[in-house]
Amino acid sequence: MAGVMDSVNQRTQLVGQNRLELLLFRLDGSQLYGINVFKVKEVLPCPRLNVMPKSSAVVCGVANIRGGTVPILDLSMATGRRALTERQNSFVIITEYNSRVLGFLVRSVERIVNLYWHEVHLPPKGTGRDHYLTAVTHVDDRLVEIIDVEKILAEVIPTQETVSDHVISAQAQQFAETQHVLVVDDSSVARKQLIRCLESLGVEVTALCDGRQGLEYLQNMLNEGRSPEKELLMVISDIEMPEMDGYTLTAEIRQDPRMSKLHVLLHTSLSGVFNQAMVKKVGADDFLAKFRPDELATRVIERITAQSN
Repeated sequence: MAGVMDSVNQRTQLVGQNRLELLLFRLDGSQLYGINVFKVKEVLPCPRLNVMPKSSAVVCGVANIRGGTVPILDLSMATGRRALTERQNSFVIITEYNSRVLGFLVRSVERIVNLYWHEVHLPPKGTGRDHYLTAVTHVDDRLVEIIDVEKILAEVIPTQETVSDHVISAQAQQFAETQHVLVVDDSSVARKQLIRCLESLGVEVTALCDGRQGLEYLQNMLNEGRSPEKELLMVISDIEMPEMDGYTLTAEIRQDPRMSKLHVLLHTSLSGVFNQAMVKKVGADDFLAKFRPDELATRVIERITAQSN
């Protein structure tokens, strides 16, 4: 897998085409799982792990990788299965989520596949609320499950989810009560975090699960003779989503003159300079890495202030 990250420049061409690349892997069994290649820094045989006292059982330990200390999570345990054994024959996928580098212990790594987001779907109805899936797809007639890493991180490495009191002024909250924000994110955990943050400001929130739902919502407003630019303070959208990603949603918004000026903030666990370049390419107004409630609240308040002046 030494060449997994060798063609990043080529992969940037997928942006705006509603396409993605998945790195396929297995845990304990034959089931295939996938992770977006953009989140993968490297793949390597399981390194020597140092156990951290009082850490979650899901955290196998920490490894020294390229001069940095990286926590390694047993992805099988994190999703409610038994722990992976024979670590010397396992692999670690080094990733970057929410500006944080961490590794996932997996049994084996298969290959990279190129897909369209419309081939990726929300988990089937009836799977309940306790599963760890954010989406599913098929590769060579085999089901591939895409794990909701944000849910795992919220459980294993929780972060602050409430807005600090000093961020919200009485004046901003007064103006916020007349504002409406559209949230689009496929992760149930991320949607709940966003809703709590925005409602603490007093903002009305409509939350949807993917980019296609978001676009249809906006188009329905237009068909009813309403103006998204006037009725919505902003759209806060994830980037990685089944059916239609946030890049494509933004591009569709910008291509329609009736809502081309609608404020779009891309809010994603994808990190780095790459995203800043892609935000500019598709015409988004802003970009923010997940999940930083104070920063998000500040961006929303700045938008409210600009609207009220």
